[in-house]
Amino acid sequence: MRHGVDLFATLQQIVRRAMAIAPRAPRGSLLLCEGHRLVYRALEGFDTFARQGVNLPTEAGLATASGPRAAPEAASGMCVVGAHAWYEAHLPLAIAAEGAVPAGAGVLVAPVVVRGAPAGYLALEQATLEPPQGERRAMLEVLLDAAGAALERRRLYDEKARLAQEIRLLEQVLNAVGTTVEPDHLLDTLAHGIKGVQIDQQWASVELWLVEDAGGGEGAVAASGELDARVFRAGRSAPMTYFHTLRDGAVDAARGLGISVDFRLGPPTGPGGQREILEDGIRRGVDGIIIAPGAPEEAEEGFRRAAEAGIPVIVVDTPPVPGSRAPLYIGTDNVAAGRLAGEMMRRLLPSGGVVASQRPTKDAINTRERIEGSCAAMEGAEFTVLPPHEDSDHDLELGTELARAALQRRPDIAGAFGVAAGGGPAWGRAAREIGRDGELKIVAFDLFSATVALLRRGAIHATIVQREYDMGYRAAEIVHRMITRGVEPTLAELPASRIIHTGVDCVTLEHTPWSTTLSDHLALDAARRVASRRVEGDAAGRPIEVLLIGVAARREPVVEERVSFSPRSLVGRVLDTGRPLVIDPAGHDGREDASLLRGHAGARTLVGVPLRARGSVVGVLVLSSEREDACGSDDVPFLERVAGTAAVAIENARLFSRISERTAELERANQLQESMLRTIHELSSPVVPIADGILVMPVVGTMDAQRSSRFIASLLKEIHEHDAQVVLIDVTGMGVVDATAANQLVRAAQAAALLGAEAVLVGVTAGAAQMMVAQGLDVGAMVTHVDLARGFRYALAKTGGRILYKR
Repeated sequence: MRHGVDLFATLQQIVRRAMAIAPRAPRGSLLLCEGHRLVYRALEGFDTFARQGVNLPTEAGLATASGPRAAPEAASGMCVVGAHAWYEAHLPLAIAAEGAVPAGAGVLVAPVVVRGAPAGYLALEQATLEPPQGERRAMLEVLLDAAGAALERRRLYDEKARLAQEIRLLEQVLNAVGTTVEPDHLLDTLAHGIKGVQIDQQWASVELWLVEDAGGGEGAVAASGELDARVFRAGRSAPMTYFHTLRDGAVDAARGLGISVDFRLGPPTGPGGQREILEDGIRRGVDGIIIAPGAPEEAEEGFRRAAEAGIPVIVVDTPPVPGSRAPLYIGTDNVAAGRLAGEMMRRLLPSGGVVASQRPTKDAINTRERIEGSCAAMEGAEFTVLPPHEDSDHDLELGTELARAALQRRPDIAGAFGVAAGGGPAWGRAAREIGRDGELKIVAFDLFSATVALLRRGAIHATIVQREYDMGYRAAEIVHRMITRGVEPTLAELPASRIIHTGVDCVTLEHTPWSTTLSDHLALDAARRVASRRVEGDAAGRPIEVLLIGVAARREPVVEERVSFSPRSLVGRVLDTGRPLVIDPAGHDGREDASLLRGHAGARTLVGVPLRARGSVVGVLVLSSEREDACGSDDVPFLERVAGTAAVAIENARLFSRISERTAELERANQLQESMLRTIHELSSPVVPIADGILVMPVVGTMDAQRSSRFIASLLKEIHEHDAQVVLIDVTGMGVVDATAANQLVRAAQAAALLGAEAVLVGVTAGAAQMMVAQGLDVGAMVTHVDLARGFRYALAKTGGRILYKR
């Protein structure tokens, strides 16, 4: 196939050309090595399969080191084996569907060599067991070389994509190092990142087993001698990361702008949906709202209420309805994106054909526009476009069922659009299940782990990738300007259409003139994000709260449980040795325990990788596959790199947790201390009115500069409120009356005099008086009395009062 966009078509064309070499072969196929299995990538001449509605097989049996099961000698070069034996070993349906194999017929089996080893086998049926000679052999060798070149090119691009994915995965985990990431969120990233990188292993489950130092917590040894751990098991379905990437863009822009992003996900309609989240934000009085409306018509009432409340709303991802109260849309030009998808479908199906599509809901304007654009691009060609399948509601399992039913109902479907994130993987998975892997031409939308895996396998041929990160980033920037400068002044600086298109990328595994390679896209996307994090802005002023609302997708949650396990189990041995361990549970030696094996029924490969941080093992990453020998020696270093990075994130999260707990304790202690100090200060310098115009102010403890300020402030306040003429400052409870204390008392007396009150010092002990004289301390013109009673009599005399005694 031109430009390598469709490996299946390239291999299919090679098989057809090989069959046409005289004498013409009635049937032919090409089998590729995927791990320890042979899988079909082209079948030609088996017409009865299609007529009888029999699903073409995907797998063609095991491939041993010595070659195919029915022709091990083919690993060394061309050979001819009996047709009956070949079909019985690798394609038993052919015998049942096509009838008896002609007597004496053979199958020519020739290796497709890549890097000095067979990467697949060409199998051509012929009337005799005679090997090819002369010109026919030479022509076949040319075609085998062409197949090898196509597979080599595909392998190089796949290796580049794998490396780019590994780097991206490690970056995602490293980003969690600076946060308080929860184990379930980290496991989601790990599980689907690993599956996206190691697509051949077909990991059925990925788990985190977390333990801690003994001492009553996690990891403590039970009385039975077993160990305890918290186990997190990832769901099999991949999470839809689209709106989380959009959130990342908004959060990166928010840094430095003083914006706090409140990220919420909800279904388009119904209880707990986007409308309720929108209404709650308006009720709370958030400063701004960014929303990707799953049902734009229903969101309009909320947009109106937000406008009346003075809250700017920016719509992203899905365009609002015409005449919307939302002043701005930031997102994809969906008609143009659909047209790009339709153009790619025309290249994949140059002769036309029946094309189906799938979308999550009929309410979304964006998917309607994409379908309109794709149909417009296919006009004038021999295409029959079927009505889209709906109601998958972002559920990949349900979408796969709908796609499988459509393909079984209409075997003539030649191409399929997945017009939202889950549609492409749904078509790809369904095609693999019914044996149309690669033969069904699929153009997807967006890029998450399931899409990447199927793109690398050749089940998805191209995907139209939106720039959701840029949507979130631009929306946060502009909503900040709307909040701080005003909506109208901000809109005046933007396009008159009130629409900002962020663009799309057409991504294929290999390079074409119309697309970007997967590896280049991943690298450029990472570089663009790093560059865009340099935000210019003034974070001063009050905090700004922006509500960001996305669409919730159905998915399997991470399951958490606490389990006990034997030190002799795989997890126990990995913890003990600190080294990775790979076993086949079917042939284990009895040391595995039920707690481990119950979550891996049917597994033939079980892998444990230590999570090592700061010289100790904090847990184990456990993976299982139903394939035998799924994890080779070359795969372990990758898993160790991932586990090591995850361990740092886990330890960092634990450290953050401990610091947060300690900080909270210190804050509570500080608040208690401040409360006690306030009480002490209040008790140590109370002001007591004891008669008209007379106040008593006892001083307990020591008098320093800080306390003096509070003392004088309290003194002046009480003088003003009680119109006092005399204030008796009682220093009986002072520990020491030194130079500092004397000076502060004199300042208090001077301040009182400015309000027309006289300060009288009482309670000076003989020891204190002797020390003051010895140190030359002077209390100025302050009147002093030895005790409070004499000071009180003096104050009465000054105010014209007298004491009456009753008998």
